[in-house]
Amino acid sequence: FPFPYTPYGIQEQFMEALYGALEGGRVGIFESPTGTGKSLSLICGALSWLRDLEEKKRQEEARLLEGLSPAEPECTGTAGEPDWVTAFVQKKEERDKVDRLKEEQIRRKKREDRLEKIRHNVQLKYTAKRKRSEEDETKRLLQLSKEDLSQGAGVDVLEQLDHNEEELILAEYESDEEKKVVSGLEEDDDDDLEEEHVTKIYYCSRTHSQLSQFVHEVQKSPFGKDTRLVSLGSRQNLCVNEEVRRLGALQLINDRCMEMQKNKHEKKSDEENEGKKRRVGRAICPFYSYEQMQFLRDEVLVEVKDIEQLVSLGRETKACPYYGSRYAIPAAQLVVLPYQMLLHEPTRTAAGIKLKDQVVIIDEAHNLIDTITCIHSAEVSGAQLCCAHSQLSQYMERYRKRLKAKNLMYIKQILYLLERFVAMLGGNVNQNPGCQAVSQTGTVLKSINDFLFQSQIDNINLFKVQRYCEKSLISRKLFGFVERYGGPATAVKTNKENQKLAGLQNFLLTLQQGSDKECDPPVEAENDQLRTASPLMQIEGFLSALTNANQDGRVILNRQGTVGQSSLKFLLLNPAVHFAKVVEECRAVIIAGGTMQPVADFREQLLSCAGVDPARVMEFSCGHVIPPENILPIILCNGPSNQQLEFTYQTRDLPQMMDETGRILCNLCNVIPGGVVCFFPSYEYEKQVYTHWEKTGLLTRLATKKKIFQEPKKANQVEQVLVEYAKCIKRCSQAGGQMTGALLLSVVGGKMSEGINFSDDLGRCVIMVGMPYPNIKSPELQEKMAWIDKSTPRAAGPAPSKMLIENLCMKAVNQSIGRAIRHQKDFASILLLDHRYARPAIFNKLPQWIRERTQVKPAFGSAFAELRKVRTSVLCTA
Repeated sequence: FPFPYTPYGIQEQFMEALYGALEGGRVGIFESPTGTGKSLSLICGALSWLRDLEEKKRQEEARLLEGLSPAEPECTGTAGEPDWVTAFVQKKEERDKVDRLKEEQIRRKKREDRLEKIRHNVQLKYTAKRKRSEEDETKRLLQLSKEDLSQGAGVDVLEQLDHNEEELILAEYESDEEKKVVSGLEEDDDDDLEEEHVTKIYYCSRTHSQLSQFVHEVQKSPFGKDTRLVSLGSRQNLCVNEEVRRLGALQLINDRCMEMQKNKHEKKSDEENEGKKRRVGRAICPFYSYEQMQFLRDEVLVEVKDIEQLVSLGRETKACPYYGSRYAIPAAQLVVLPYQMLLHEPTRTAAGIKLKDQVVIIDEAHNLIDTITCIHSAEVSGAQLCCAHSQLSQYMERYRKRLKAKNLMYIKQILYLLERFVAMLGGNVNQNPGCQAVSQTGTVLKSINDFLFQSQIDNINLFKVQRYCEKSLISRKLFGFVERYGGPATAVKTNKENQKLAGLQNFLLTLQQGSDKECDPPVEAENDQLRTASPLMQIEGFLSALTNANQDGRVILNRQGTVGQSSLKFLLLNPAVHFAKVVEECRAVIIAGGTMQPVADFREQLLSCAGVDPARVMEFSCGHVIPPENILPIILCNGPSNQQLEFTYQTRDLPQMMDETGRILCNLCNVIPGGVVCFFPSYEYEKQVYTHWEKTGLLTRLATKKKIFQEPKKANQVEQVLVEYAKCIKRCSQAGGQMTGALLLSVVGGKMSEGINFSDDLGRCVIMVGMPYPNIKSPELQEKMAWIDKSTPRAAGPAPSKMLIENLCMKAVNQSIGRAIRHQKDFASILLLDHRYARPAIFNKLPQWIRERTQVKPAFGSAFAELRKVRTSVLCTA
């Protein structure tokens, strides 16, 4: 196979390590800085192993079916049982196994024949398309007939409610016990629904764009034509119903989709009750057709498709890609999905993902711990709590007579929870949160149990409340209610019932505009969130987070100037508790990335805490495909004026330190062509240095050689800055002259430190100013440090909390400096401006391919000479 490592002799080592991890059922930590080549090598190797496994399985099945099992069982009776009983049990087990194998072979043969028929018989597609057109026409004619009948007969209306308002009523909540629900299935007698999950590979990455890029590489690989690949995504990415897509927010799309499913299932029972009053017709998704989704499933399995191609196919076939792709999971060999979907157990279960004895490959896993922590953390503001309480109160008053007893009971429990949460922030739900001043400001951390006891909600079963919110779709009903009556432009009728809704309108208006002039106006982003989604949706996530074990998380009470600005946040301390389920179920787990150093965090915080045997964990680190002379990493200890470079919190603000940094950049920009990317520890420090350079005139000197760009804080402006940066470099390289390129001032951990490729002239030099240590005074980080010191076994050397701080710093550094070298013929220089990088504990946490080639330069003169020498040799080679 065309692995990218072949020219450098890595292929055999890589394949040997990968096969060893898969065969041995291990947790492998693979580091390889070659981007897409690494991902493709992992999958090609894993698929090759999967083919071998399937072939071995078929050979074993053939031996069993032919009665040629390697050895007959000895008929020796167990204690207390005669030999004939033992022999009978063993023979029965063999017969049962053979029967299962025969059934599996029949299913497999049926599936392969069906897919082969679809693959080669194009006429089937045209037949299916024509059939869909005929069905659509029939449905349209039936609808017209029903409308004609309804005009003559009239429509029953319950309790004088509008047709649209009928959809806002909560259905009767039948039970508190969680039921086993198979969503989206209309026919239970189809043999395909009984199909067992074949051994497969789940490939996860960070974003949909990375997955699409990966799928395109698989299409071009030797496995592209005969691999059954399924791309999974969220409803936001896969929904083809424009009415639902217009809702925008992911939670709203999810709730609306689930409501439409429920409406479709209720339709049959409504039609059967012809003699009774029939409820007003509710919206049903036209793409939620079982037959068409089965057709889409087969199309997905026949040919490799990415997310965009899957959506186009769904529109063409009028089938839901979200559920159609799920139906293809059991028969798929390779499932591609964002790792947020795999790491969140409820999402994993809802998608029908079964990890038992499967292989999981998590790519771009450098921020895996942060991702797990973020997924299972939640935050709600005081404004959201008060708004949700007002909305829910108005909803209950409006429909009290229409709600069943259990619905009323749970709504009252939710209202009580909201009251107590606001009380913990020092406020009252019946007053405007933007005008309620908080007497005691600051941040307080509490354990989950302490928070439940002090807020007086320890007697409420949060598991039942959470399950009720999920099953009843109350957040969606509430959002529809607010859409109808809560907007400022909505005209409120004068009847008695609608007059009660004036309070809700007034409350929402005060949140957006402020009821008094002396009240501070709410934050703009917060208003946007209130307008686009029901705050109850965010609160449901917080309630779910409170169901974690007491030792695994903390509740943070952040009291600011007003109740509206204050917030409650759940912080997950132990990500291993959620990752353990993945490791326990899977046959093998591969954690891969371009820069995985330092690996200690993965071993200690994820694997050891998850109970993984250290003998089961293996590490493999690849070298880079570039020649050694194509990269020049330098640790610079002193500047041009012999000022020691130590960017600590106490010294980095000194004028002489900022001046020295500017002199270094001026010298480098004189000799380095193309683009130079300079990373600062924070936005604040980057702004401070930029302002200082403006005053001293150093910025003007820099601008004579490089046009200066700054990384924006807003995500929607990043693309524009990058385009202008690239255009400037290209223009300078073509025109010549005094201007040689561009200088981009970026921030570690910002928008440009991950996922951006500064290849070729876009990044001929990457400069790291200081060491980006996290804010050690942060209450969240201090709690995390205390938890790690308590839960991690103490070994010789620094405390685990100190190691955590260093690891967080070096992970950020490694990600940032890895932006430059992006392909085999690329070349760049890397400058680390701080003498502390030369310390062995820090130096050893650099990626191996950089560490092996790094030079430590005590003086600037020798470093500058190396840079000029490399530039001269590169120009001569060119």
